[in-house]
Amino acid sequence: MTHSIDPSSAVSEAEAGPTVASEPIILRTKPNRHFPFLSRHPWVLATALQDRPVGADRPVGAGQPANDPESESGPSDAELAPAESFGQTAELLDHDGNWIARGLYNPASRLRLRLYSFEPDQHIDDNLFARRIDEAVARRRLTSRIPVRPNPALSAQGNPTTTDGDTASSIAEGGERLIFSESDRLSGLIVDRYADCLSIQFTSAALLSRGEFLIDQILLAAEKHGTPCTRVVVRMDAATAKHEGVSPDWIAQIESWSRGIPSDDEQSQEQPSDESTMVHSGESALVWYRHHDLKMAIDLREGQKTGGYLDQQDNHAIAASYMKDRRVLDVCTYTGGFALSAALAGASEVIGVDSSEKALELARNNAAANSLTQVRFEKADCFDDLKERGQRGEKFDAIILDPPRFAGSRRQVDAALRAYARLNMSAVDLLSPGGILVTCSCSGHVSRADFLNMLVDVGRKRRRDLVLLRSLGPSPDHPCAVSCPESDYLKCVIAQVH
Repeated sequence: MTHSIDPSSAVSEAEAGPTVASEPIILRTKPNRHFPFLSRHPWVLATALQDRPVGADRPVGAGQPANDPESESGPSDAELAPAESFGQTAELLDHDGNWIARGLYNPASRLRLRLYSFEPDQHIDDNLFARRIDEAVARRRLTSRIPVRPNPALSAQGNPTTTDGDTASSIAEGGERLIFSESDRLSGLIVDRYADCLSIQFTSAALLSRGEFLIDQILLAAEKHGTPCTRVVVRMDAATAKHEGVSPDWIAQIESWSRGIPSDDEQSQEQPSDESTMVHSGESALVWYRHHDLKMAIDLREGQKTGGYLDQQDNHAIAASYMKDRRVLDVCTYTGGFALSAALAGASEVIGVDSSEKALELARNNAAANSLTQVRFEKADCFDDLKERGQRGEKFDAIILDPPRFAGSRRQVDAALRAYARLNMSAVDLLSPGGILVTCSCSGHVSRADFLNMLVDVGRKRRRDLVLLRSLGPSPDHPCAVSCPESDYLKCVIAQVH
């Protein structure tokens, strides 16, 4: 595939992708609600704005969700709209009429405006998106990788392994986040790469009018910076689409932007022999890639998020360094990232638990692909499983907790902290003295301080001492925008329990 567009260069009018042809609308903040945007926070909620925008194609009430800014329900089906109606450029002014920023408007979302420009002479056009996509992918070449251990399952196939870091070849075979939404100044766009496959997720309806153009630019940037990709899976999950006011018909249109997926008569049910092979079967799209020193498969169509959890990739390896000769319980294992890393590091026994049978099927396949026989996977609810193991008097030398997000909004934080406390108390009860607790939270609204304070309460209530060994965040390819603290969402704490 050849391309004539350099993502670091200007894009001519003829080359530019589809844009929304309309005059900018004017939005004013309510009194004293403009301060976060002066600090370049990119999210403008409906509750921060005055009620009457000037120049909008749709009235402010059209497609507007409930007045509660933390509403999880989104607009009703009657309020859903075609994607072409989103993405007008909007100028954000403070209450006194002073210019603050420029963004893309969505009248159907409680996140009414996403900001992309904080300079008056910087317009939101295809040049801006092409440049930022290129910058984001180039930034990943600054990402370092922790050393890998030899894995016979990989070495037997001639895949390179090193003791001092990954080679260019192993990076190309691996997985990484290329674009991380707000952290890369591209709010509403998430891109992961698994070997030569891209998994692209749109979380903003305002970007859909440029969707195919953005995909072209992502492919160009990936090739330019040494990781060319031949396959693309594009997603917008149904819940996000409803929150953004996108009609169900548009989900199929978005998924049709996928490229390079084999047809049904080309598919193979056999395990691929290298990390760059995708297997397409029905509604699934499996891809094998190098996960540090593991060979892993994920489902880019039916898997969670963009198929895998690359934000935990380095934490899998770091946590594994504490697992040698230990009996390990991995709760919410998904496709086995923590569990398989622990097994490869020399854990004597590993049990992975998850409520999704589809995820567990992949985890079992991953264990077989890496010749790991001391790990098994069981289907169960995480809370129920811990309770039942406690009733049976089971003990473990290490327990890993990586639950799904418990707090989707600020008003859910207290309930989330109670759930985390319950989960961690159950785990502490099962740990032998000197055992290792690896406990995680991916709830952005739960701060690191609140999460650590929850662990203090767990130790107090269970009369156990927790010694903090590591306090970790996401892998380096998930940078944090200091102007958007929500991008610092992942907490991974490793503690020894006495």
